[in-house]
Amino acid sequence: MPRRTDIKRVLVIGSGPIVIGQACEFDYSGTQACKALRAEGLEVVLVNSNPATIMTDPEVSDRTYVEPLTWEVVRAIIEKERPDSLLPTVGGQTALNLAIDLDKHGVLKEFNVTLIGASIEAINVAEDRLKFREAMESIGIDMPASEYATSLDEALDIVGRLGFPAIIRPSFTLGGVGAGIAYNIEEFHEVVARGIELSPVHEILIEESVIGWKEFELEVMRDAADNFVVVCSIENIDPMGVHTGDSITVAPALTLTDKEYQRMRDAARRIIRRVGVETGGSNIQFAVDPTDGRMVAIEMNPRVSRSSALASKATGFPIAKIAAKLALGYRLDEIQNDITRVTPASFEPTIDYVVVKVPRWTFEKFPQADRTLMTQMKSVGEAMAIGRTFKEAFLKGIRSLEIGSDARLFGQPGTSPEDEDDTTLKRQLVVPTDRRMFAVFRALERGWSVERVHEATRIDRWFLAQFSELVDLQRSANVVGLREMSRELLLELKRAGFGSAELSGVLGVEEGLIRTRCEETTVQPVYKRIDTCAAEFESFTPYLYGTYEQECESEPNDRRKVVILGSGPNRIGQGIEFDYCCCHAAFAFKDEGLETVMVNCNPETVSTDYDSVDRLYFEPLTLEDVLAVIEKERSAGGEVACIVQFGGQTPLKLALSLQEAGVTILGTSPDSIDHAEDRKRFSALLWELGIPQAPSGLATSREEAREVATTIGYPLVVRPSYVLGGRAMAIVYDSGALDRYMAEAVDASPEHPVLIDKFLEDAFELDVDAVADATGAVVIGGVMEHIEEAGIHSGDSSCVVPPYLVEERHLATIRDYMRRVARALKVVGLVNGQFAIKDDTVYVIEINPRASRTVPYLSKATGVPLAKVAARVMTGKTLADLDLVDDLKVSGVFVKAPVFPFVRFPGVDTILGPEMKSTGEVMGGADTFGSAYAKAQLAAGNRLPNTGTAFISVNNDDKANVLPVARDLAELGFSLLGTSGTAAYLQAHGLDVELVFKVNEGRPHIGDRLKNREIDLVINTPLGRESFFDDRTLRHIATILGIPCVTTLTGAAATVSAIRAMRDEALDVRPLQDYHATLART
Repeated sequence: MPRRTDIKRVLVIGSGPIVIGQACEFDYSGTQACKALRAEGLEVVLVNSNPATIMTDPEVSDRTYVEPLTWEVVRAIIEKERPDSLLPTVGGQTALNLAIDLDKHGVLKEFNVTLIGASIEAINVAEDRLKFREAMESIGIDMPASEYATSLDEALDIVGRLGFPAIIRPSFTLGGVGAGIAYNIEEFHEVVARGIELSPVHEILIEESVIGWKEFELEVMRDAADNFVVVCSIENIDPMGVHTGDSITVAPALTLTDKEYQRMRDAARRIIRRVGVETGGSNIQFAVDPTDGRMVAIEMNPRVSRSSALASKATGFPIAKIAAKLALGYRLDEIQNDITRVTPASFEPTIDYVVVKVPRWTFEKFPQADRTLMTQMKSVGEAMAIGRTFKEAFLKGIRSLEIGSDARLFGQPGTSPEDEDDTTLKRQLVVPTDRRMFAVFRALERGWSVERVHEATRIDRWFLAQFSELVDLQRSANVVGLREMSRELLLELKRAGFGSAELSGVLGVEEGLIRTRCEETTVQPVYKRIDTCAAEFESFTPYLYGTYEQECESEPNDRRKVVILGSGPNRIGQGIEFDYCCCHAAFAFKDEGLETVMVNCNPETVSTDYDSVDRLYFEPLTLEDVLAVIEKERSAGGEVACIVQFGGQTPLKLALSLQEAGVTILGTSPDSIDHAEDRKRFSALLWELGIPQAPSGLATSREEAREVATTIGYPLVVRPSYVLGGRAMAIVYDSGALDRYMAEAVDASPEHPVLIDKFLEDAFELDVDAVADATGAVVIGGVMEHIEEAGIHSGDSSCVVPPYLVEERHLATIRDYMRRVARALKVVGLVNGQFAIKDDTVYVIEINPRASRTVPYLSKATGVPLAKVAARVMTGKTLADLDLVDDLKVSGVFVKAPVFPFVRFPGVDTILGPEMKSTGEVMGGADTFGSAYAKAQLAAGNRLPNTGTAFISVNNDDKANVLPVARDLAELGFSLLGTSGTAAYLQAHGLDVELVFKVNEGRPHIGDRLKNREIDLVINTPLGRESFFDDRTLRHIATILGIPCVTTLTGAAATVSAIRAMRDEALDVRPLQDYHATLART
């Protein structure tokens, strides 16, 4: 079937910021779709609010709008760009919901825009659980019994019929937001109330429990001629009751009989046809009762999903790219497979290996959070591993998580029967948490039978038997020891997936000795290709995984090449921004004529797309695995260098060891990186340069910490060295808090001392990104002013470029300090600096000679891809060669705002501090600060009110400074509400403020007023030791209800500017290309 000729200009909707349940897999799928559409000669208009994506690079689309994803904003873009079609299936749940909104408000009809990839009817049937049930009944597909409710009374009536436990699922939410399992009436009340509130349509589905059943997913595609393929089957190791995003999953499904699989495949074909997905991919989830084989359909996503990225990377089948082509009218049999170059996309992928996905949680950032895993997703990222067997893929997946000693499955410390009795261990098995899998291995090591562990966990016996065999294998290794170990046993261990670090723990010897023994006995990995067809046809794409067999398929060549180390699984503090930098480095090296080799283990990313680099190794980012790849690439005789400064802390931790192993590191030397990271060396450098730094010290014990505190005085910022994202960072105000910190928090980096700095309270903070070359030239990419004051992690603070409050003389000082430190460190490539201004003095907080999370945002604002520039500088180019001499400027104002996961952790306080908690970011661009800030807040999900009632409650230190904010709100027509102290202060200064009780003072209190929707804006600005624990209840209620809650005075002032701009300035949407063109003309 020829391509449709009526489509010339397509609007693609992205997924917005990285949030739990919707991460960078949609950057991967959206980028793929945009490239595919442009390759067909179409004009592509993109809208996405996330600046940290490859998708929002101006080169990916013809017109790139980094704007809020609301129907009003997208309507303005449609009015301006006049696309003839809209593709909503590569932007996750956000894009689908937005397409429905646009249809509901008549925008698609008004501008004659056609949906491609999915129809409104198909979206509604798949997403509306009642319509989906009716559709399934019409084709004879069984589903769990369920009914809808829109009120608590209706819900109670339903659960009376269905019984407990009950599954509660809100309609039209992503990643199971608001979903839960209720085992009793009290839990039911809580989950129902939350679910109705969080559903955009205030509707929940109450479902018969299928907890404990086996869970499967099929990733399927269909074209307009009704051709149908199953791209991949996926099996969850955890049974039903745990969200699939929080379960370890395996592809292909391993415990289905062929008959069961064919029954599921046939059901999937009937489902996609009945729902009406005419072209594109869908994800369909099934549950199977292990006792009698009853199969039920759980849900269907009529779009590219999180599992689509996993299926694409697992098979090499580019689902998003093919979905985009199908939307243009092509059939599956007309689209060529890029990897084999002979088979069409209608050939179902066949794989002769096993893929395991392991979720990555960051509960350490939220100590108060409930770690129980249920139907609401809580993981922030994932690692994927590939092996010839399940055992190998599983152990590679665990070591890909980068959680240090917490990843230890065998011989876990402190878990002997004396430390943990059988009753405690059983509780760890019965209740699914992020640590349950480790409890499974403790039980098996203790001698529990497979059957006994199965009874507690409902994990399929086949998987438990595999785990039991791993336990037996490590026992054999332990008995023999390294010295007496035969080559056969060593090879068996490596084939089962044991890394040198795991064996080091099992055998009690240094990791280096194990690597040496492997070299002596020639137990070395070979590399196999992902080819979509189980080697039936030749593979032209070097997409590789390591294993221990005879034949190697890597076929390295003698070209000069660069090995780029990726950033591993997403986590708070190290997210998509670093993958963006790795991709840009790869693109730049390729342009310079170098062969690019990527090592990474994150299936969600653009960097692990088979066409992003010349050679892709899907391997863990450990020293052992990275060195093996480098050795393999060297074996053909070509010059091989390595890049460590783009992937965050993950590759940086390997830098010195790689250099010691004889690997050439391009760019800033590992010694210079260590010079900046090592607090003593760095402080000495600043002293030599005469650059102010806050008083600081180092401590490895409680006594040393107290000595430092006595010298420099409280308050203090304390943190481990060599961590990212403010891990285990805290502000302490007294010796008791310091002692507790030293006792509890040094786990984050036990091999390094704790850094102690004087906390510059109330200071202005600024971030700087720059590029330096080998001649000492430095170009400042931008100076970004934090909107929140000191004490809040830079990743959690909104920031603005250009700065809008800082004096030019201070900015000049910052630029000067940045240049001098970069030259002293001999930086070649990217460098990030953090500065504070207090009492008219500029202090250096830290300098990091590596990529930072602000590089993508600054690159979008300036129009200069800083990571590409840095990569080219690393190859020997100078900044002058690249026509970069002057510091970069921006046209307009750009605000970056963080996005937080608090709605998923009901017990967690929303207060911000020095440890990073945000999962993603958005950007707002405009001609004024107020408009840019308003856009950024809207994009982050905080719809600021134009009018209404503002509640203000601040502590004594903040009362004088909140006065101008309150006056401005009153001038804008807001009614003011305050607690006793704040209300009295504002009333004394002539403002009309209504008094409201605190939660513990009487009724109706502030919580009641919030729940009754009588408040439109909350300003609650804790600062200082006592207020970190105040008002948690009201902040939690505001978060759940979606009421903007501002917790800093500077944020409150910015909010007032935004509200004024929303009133005074018309909504303006502008693509990045126009901002950059304006800059080029100046």
